[in-house]
Amino acid sequence: MPVFTVFRATALGLGVLAGAHFSAAAQGLKPLDGASADPVIAIVDGAPIRRSDLVTVQKALPPQFQALPLEVLYPALIERMIDHKLIYEAGKKDKLEADDEVKRRVRQFEEQVVHETYLGRLIEKQMTEDAIRKRYDAFVKANPAKEEISARHILVQTESQAKEVLADLGKGADFAELARAKSIDPGGKQAGGDLGFFSKEEMVPEFSEAAFKMKDGETSKTPVKTQFGWHIIRVEARRTASQPLEEVRDKLVSDMSREIMQNVVGDLRKTAKIEVYNLDGTPAASQAPGGPVPPTRPQQRR
Repeated sequence: MPVFTVFRATALGLGVLAGAHFSAAAQGLKPLDGASADPVIAIVDGAPIRRSDLVTVQKALPPQFQALPLEVLYPALIERMIDHKLIYEAGKKDKLEADDEVKRRVRQFEEQVVHETYLGRLIEKQMTEDAIRKRYDAFVKANPAKEEISARHILVQTESQAKEVLADLGKGADFAELARAKSIDPGGKQAGGDLGFFSKEEMVPEFSEAAFKMKDGETSKTPVKTQFGWHIIRVEARRTASQPLEEVRDKLVSDMSREIMQNVVGDLRKTAKIEVYNLDGTPAASQAPGGPVPPTRPQQRR
C-alpha cells in the first residue's frame, strides 16, 4: 500500500507534519498514468517509495511550495520520506499497526478524509461555471454598478508648492512628467500620477468631492487639501461599472460552498437519529422523553 505522508514547511526547511498510510485515491488524487509514469524513486529495506508518493506529499504542502517544480523539492522531500519510511517500518516491527491508539487515530483520519472527499465531490459537481455565473448575476443585481472615474494627481506638501505646479501646468507642462518630478506620492509618482479607476468611497472625502465634480479632461483650478497634503487633480475618464466576476469569484465560490455544505447537512439531519449527551455521558436535559433535540452547528472548514 502506498505511503501517504503530510509535510509542512518550517522556517528553516521542510519537516514532517503528520503521517498516515492511505492510498492516493483515498485523497481524491488522480493516479499517474502507467507504470512508467510512476517509477520507484527509493527503496528502504525492501519497501518502495514511488513518484506518486512524492506528488501526494507535494499536494499537502503550503501553496508556495506546491507551485514549485517537483524537481526543486525532490532533494529535500525524498530525504524526509526516507526518514519517515524508516520510522514507519520500525513501528511495524513493534506491531504498532495493531495498537489500539494507532487504530483509533487511523479511524479518525479516515473519517476526516471521507468527510472532505464526500463534500468536495458534491461541491465540485454543483459548482459549475454556469452556477457561478448565475450567482454573479444575482450579486450584480443586488449591488448596483457605481460611478467610477479615472484620474491623475500630483501630491505636494504645501499650498504654495501646489500653486507652483498649477502655474507650470498653465505654461504647458506635461501632467504625467510633472507628477514624476514633483509628486511625493511614491506609487503615483512612478505611474505619472495615474490612480486608475476608483469609486467615490475609495478616496478620502475631500479628494472625492473635488474629483467627482470635474469633467473628463479637466484639471482642478485650485489645490485640494487632504490629510496627506495638497493635490492637483486631473480627471481623465468616467464609467459606470459593476465589479468584474474575477474580483468577486473567490467570495462567490466560498459562499456557494458553505451553502452546499449546509444543505447537505440539513438533508442528512432530516432522516438521522441523533442523540446528544452531557460530557459525563448522562442524558442531556433536552433528551428527556418528548424533549426536542437542540440543533448543532455543522463544523465549517476554514
